[in-house]
Amino acid sequence: MLLLQDEASPPSLTDLCMTLVSSRLELFCEMRDDGSLSFREPLVFPQELADQLLCKMATEGLLNDSTVGIFRSCQQFRLRHACIRTARISAEAFHRALCLHRLVELDASRVNADLTIADILRGLSSSKTLQESLQRLVLNGLTMSSLEEPSCRCFSAMQGLRALSVSSVDFYDSGLVDVCTLPRLESLDISNTSVTNLTPLLGLRSRLRYLTMHQLKRLEMTTAQLLAVLSQLEGLQHLDISDDKQFTSDVARQLLETPGILPQLVSLDVSGRKQVTDAAVRAFVEARPGMTFVGLLATDAGFSDFLSGEGSLKVTGEANETQICEALRRYSEREGFVREALFHLFSLTHAIEKPRPDILKLVALGMKNHPATLNVQLAASACVFNLTKQELAFGIPVRLLGNVTQLLLEAMKTFPNHQQLQKNCLLSLCSDRILQEVPFNRFEAAKLVMQWLCNHEDQNMQRMAVAIISILAAKVSRCSRHLRTGLTQLLHIVRQKTCQGIVDATLKFTLSALCGPLCYFPFSILSSSECVCFACIQNNIAEVGELHGELMVQSFLDHIRSLLHSPEVEVSYFAAGILAHLTSRGEKVWTLDLSLRNTLLEQLHSAILKWPSPECEMVAYRSFNPFFPLLECFQTPGVQLWAAWAMQHVCSKNAGRYCSMLLEEGGLQQLEAVRSHPKTHSDVLRLAESILDSLHRHKARTGYTGPPKIHTHRGTCPQKIQSQTVLK
Repeated sequence: MLLLQDEASPPSLTDLCMTLVSSRLELFCEMRDDGSLSFREPLVFPQELADQLLCKMATEGLLNDSTVGIFRSCQQFRLRHACIRTARISAEAFHRALCLHRLVELDASRVNADLTIADILRGLSSSKTLQESLQRLVLNGLTMSSLEEPSCRCFSAMQGLRALSVSSVDFYDSGLVDVCTLPRLESLDISNTSVTNLTPLLGLRSRLRYLTMHQLKRLEMTTAQLLAVLSQLEGLQHLDISDDKQFTSDVARQLLETPGILPQLVSLDVSGRKQVTDAAVRAFVEARPGMTFVGLLATDAGFSDFLSGEGSLKVTGEANETQICEALRRYSEREGFVREALFHLFSLTHAIEKPRPDILKLVALGMKNHPATLNVQLAASACVFNLTKQELAFGIPVRLLGNVTQLLLEAMKTFPNHQQLQKNCLLSLCSDRILQEVPFNRFEAAKLVMQWLCNHEDQNMQRMAVAIISILAAKVSRCSRHLRTGLTQLLHIVRQKTCQGIVDATLKFTLSALCGPLCYFPFSILSSSECVCFACIQNNIAEVGELHGELMVQSFLDHIRSLLHSPEVEVSYFAAGILAHLTSRGEKVWTLDLSLRNTLLEQLHSAILKWPSPECEMVAYRSFNPFFPLLECFQTPGVQLWAAWAMQHVCSKNAGRYCSMLLEEGGLQQLEAVRSHPKTHSDVLRLAESILDSLHRHKARTGYTGPPKIHTHRGTCPQKIQSQTVLK
């Protein structure tokens, strides 16, 4: 329940402030001669907020040699718990900004290669205060540089250290010897290092409480030698000897079967180890009543009721949902275990019936921590689909869905050529809840989907892609090469379907993508697929003037003219719309014979006057804004007549919706301008007055008093596609 409340509620005021300050430092700072920043005002940040700001800047990728300069002032920022994970700062910047503070904790995991462990230790050990104050140091994934040389044993200078993590670095036996002289060290993580001999750990036998040795790939000790060392660590409470490479060593079995070993143990992780059985694990746990955790993922154990993980004994494994979720929670930074847990989670989520934001959040954590690992992203994206499909998405907090959607887009960008991953991501994106309500980078999404569409021919995937684009198109406010290329591909799909005489869901979604928001249209009323195609074209040329030149083709206009005289008013209406837009921009941009333009305008006017009033609402509009420029074409009354007929049609059929929309968008002023203009044609005037009467009746009936929105034209190629018409 707490998770749901956290994800459903807006970000805290503190977090919003930290985001603003970290992303807009230039507003509050001035630059020193060396390019680093400092605050203009002598502000004093409380210690907790100073720690949060540093962490926020590192997490958002904003911490560099320039921005880290604000922390040089110990009077303004009193750092205690410093997190600079993945930051890109130099050794000099680190030394000048952070080594003046009385740090208690430093997490420098995966900082850039320019800042090595040697650099960090050199900076920390240069301060006597830091040597005593620093209690926890995390250096996972860093470069060791010269530390593999025995002469550079700098850990021992940090006399106050209680916890040290050097996972996934080139850490050797000489470094372990140095570390094991630390007088207060209680917790040590040497996972995935190059240590070959653990005998130096005996120097910590009375103090060591936590020992993590996940995947010690170069260990040269026999099982008996290893157990001999471990058995002497009399105060050890937490031991991790897991291995996601699933080596065949029997160390786990031997440990579990050794009577009386490590009596104080409360946590044991043997995930990934072979020859582990439920019986052996149960006997081990029962001999130590204080046990609270056992790691059994990727072993043959964990399937008994005793090890279900449902009670006070937490278990990672693959036997049930509880074990799998525990694995995702504890192993979020171990890609092998994350992949294994997601694989089993996928099987469990096939038949899920209730929204599970708690599980989705764990999946997202794995995706975030391993963005470049294909197997993790592949399994995670499949799980995301299972957890958000159909109605399940409506039970997931919007903020969590937004984070997950952004992670899916990152996966699509990282692995553009992996078809199954792309399919997984598209399946998840193809959700009304996500596309309509969830905040994410829709422009980036449209680019990625368009890019996929241009490179693949799979029809099932095409249908999904164009369905997504059909909704995104109305919400994207920028144009780009990717989108123009995608439009070409969409038009290719339309051409292909119409040549084949096929009116299917793919064609529907493709046309909707070109029109804007997805529409719902009973295709049974169509006499041919041409009606739909030209509805699509009419909408696009209404809003993108630069496409007009592409349609100035004699054969094309001849065909449109023939459709203008169709006995079916729907077909004639859409053909007229195309002609109205093509002729609305004047003679200067008309590239064909001017006599053809004059003929088309005459036929346009004549055809509109012959249209009967449809019995029901024929079209639906999302906005009237694209019509207003047409109403200003007093030199071409046929163009005005088409726009006025369209507006009068929907206002007469659905006054509640369209009269309100027209009033809100400033249509009353537009139509009054048409009525009062001396050059307004009598046919246009008649329709304009009819619409104005409808508006006044609507205002009187509803008491509408809201001010109209001021409409401004921004040229012939608006930046935002407004999706004028949808089929009804």
